[in-house]
Amino acid sequence: MNSAEDRAWMERAIDLSRKCPPAEGAFSVGAIIVGGDGKELAHGYSRETDAHVHAEESALAKLPVDDHPLTGATIYSTLEPCSERRSRPLTCTQLILRSPIRRVVIAWREPSLLVADCVGVEMLREAGAEVLELPDLADAARAVNAHLLA
Repeated sequence: MNSAEDRAWMERAIDLSRKCPPAEGAFSVGAIIVGGDGKELAHGYSRETDAHVHAEESALAKLPVDDHPLTGATIYSTLEPCSERRSRPLTCTQLILRSPIRRVVIAWREPSLLVADCVGVEMLREAGAEVLELPDLADAARAVNAHLLA
C-alpha cells in the first residue's frame, strides 16, 4: 500500500467511527481490514454489536479466519489498539496478534485518559508487526471523541 491508499482507508475508518453511539468512558473508533489485494475484507466500529465491542474486535469477528486470506492484510484503526481491557478477556492488540495480520495503521495514539499507559503500538512492534501512524489524521479521529475530551 502507498500513503495515498493508507490515507483513503483511514479516512473511511474515521467515517465509520462517526457511527459509534457516544459513550461515557469509551472512545469512538472505526476499523477496516483490507486484504493484500487492496480490497476491503471487513469493517467495524465501537459499540456496533454490543455496548462493549471495540472496532478492531468487531471487524475481526466478521472474518472467519479459515475463509479469508489475512496474510498480507492491513488493519486500519482510528485509535491505537487497546493493550488493557476490563470488558473482555482479550485486548484488541492480542486479537490482532492472534491473527495473521502483521500491518497496522493508526491515526492516533491512545491518550492517558482511560488507560494510564496504552502500549498497543509497542506490543505490536515487539511481535514483529509493522505499525504506521498517520498523525496528520489524528485531529479528525480526536474530533469524533469530543464527548470525552471536552
